[in-house]
Amino acid sequence: MADSNITKSALASALKELMETTPFAKITVSDICAKCNMNRKSFYYHFRDKFDLVNWIFDVEYLNHVQIGENLIGWDSVLHLCNYFYENKDFYRKAMKVEDQNSFINHFRELVSPLMAEDIREILGEQTDADFYVNFFCDAVICAFGRWISQKEPIPPQKFVELMKSCIQVVVLTQERLNS
Repeated sequence: MADSNITKSALASALKELMETTPFAKITVSDICAKCNMNRKSFYYHFRDKFDLVNWIFDVEYLNHVQIGENLIGWDSVLHLCNYFYENKDFYRKAMKVEDQNSFINHFRELVSPLMAEDIREILGEQTDADFYVNFFCDAVICAFGRWISQKEPIPPQKFVELMKSCIQVVVLTQERLNS
């Protein structure tokens, strides 16, 4: 199993290095393999395509770190995620611009949606329109992350999380005003 992770890590490093100078759309599996002196068969043994490799990078670097490391909940987990994106902004600002059926944005949505659904169902109960709210807020979160990390000089993660919290407070205050 260790050899498998060595191979995957080599392919990931090659992709990251290529993305420093080449747009993701122009990088081919052959380019990735040539960069780390592997053949395409090795690549396809581990990954379906280059999008799968990007998703693996996130899963290994971030998700495994969280499972092994701190036990984060709530806003602490959001801040931890923002810190990760900020530290790896050059890679993710490019990865988040790619829209394809297997893109990182779709992978990120698959991870965020269940968490969002859990929170929304806790607030709304089992309303029939809960899926609408989940999709609405997932779109907002993913768009906000993409816009934030794509800025030439993104604001620090702590400030970004504070602004996200304030957005929720604005929604609550608006609702209270409408109900008055």
